[in-house]
Amino acid sequence: MSDFTLFYTDDDYDDLSMFADALECIGKKISLHTFDSADKLLKTLQNQPIIPNILFLDLNMPGKNGFDVLEVLRSDKNQASIPVIVYSTAMDNAVIKQCLEAGANYFMTKPILMQDLVECIEYALSIDWKHFKANLNNFVYKGPKVKTAKNN
Repeated sequence: MSDFTLFYTDDDYDDLSMFADALECIGKKISLHTFDSADKLLKTLQNQPIIPNILFLDLNMPGKNGFDVLEVLRSDKNQASIPVIVYSTAMDNAVIKQCLEAGANYFMTKPILMQDLVECIEYALSIDWKHFKANLNNFVYKGPKVKTAKNN
């Protein structure tokens, strides 16, 4: 049996693969369910009894985007309490604020280095989501200096 069940939705297969590889470096039993579209994620959540401990969500996807997913989740009483981490390349303060206002629980910028990704995921697993209350001061992951393609 798994210690954690994680859902990760992203249309970028390289990001999905890197995330799965990072989980192998973490010393916990983690069940990962990946989805390459918002529609597949939402269909799974509606039709299966699996509720993730954490849902990692990319913002920029074709069709329904991350904001659309947040709107659906936060309006459904059975899914409203799922912790959602926006996991994106976006680093714009307006986008970050919009994510918080849309009901995301946390915001992480996608790192390039595997070790940084492992640390991001480990940090997310360490949060007590039942008691965590997001606000502008604690909403953005401030772990290792995240190096993205945009600021290298």
